[in-house]
Amino acid sequence: MVRPYRESDADELWKLKRGFETGLGAGTGSDEKQAAYEAKLNETYRERWLDWVERCVAENERCVQVAETRSTSGAEDASRNSELAGYVFVLPESMAFVWDAAVLNEVFVRPDWRGTGAADDLMAAALAVAREQDLPLDRMVLDVDGENERARAFYERHDFSHWGEMVARDL
Repeated sequence: MVRPYRESDADELWKLKRGFETGLGAGTGSDEKQAAYEAKLNETYRERWLDWVERCVAENERCVQVAETRSTSGAEDASRNSELAGYVFVLPESMAFVWDAAVLNEVFVRPDWRGTGAADDLMAAALAVAREQDLPLDRMVLDVDGENERARAFYERHDFSHWGEMVARDL
């Protein structure tokens, strides 16, 4: 089940974010790249990132959505956190001018939940949010590492196509 993120999900969302970040560095670059992604994941980064999530969610509660590993039933279970299988983060409409489009900031599914349809459900939720935005160009964009074949195949399956290449430099 995909649903909007709640503040009570913060600890589970952070675990997923760590998986997303460490996955970016693993297998898609040098040991230096992996070390750089892992090094930033300290308590200060956690607090700042979760604060940013809250600000984005305040603008649109559905910009961050989570996939639960099990559904809850009954009033007792509804207040209990279930473990999360993954999340998707679409930047709020106020940030559409960054790329003149909806921006798929992050999507991540725990490795043990890949192949279950959770990623497809999260992508459907992301596209629904994006379609509701008033965008300069009617498209969704994202940054994907050219060496991440699994991710590239997933996005191609969801009709994303190559639009350019992002470059970066140290400040």
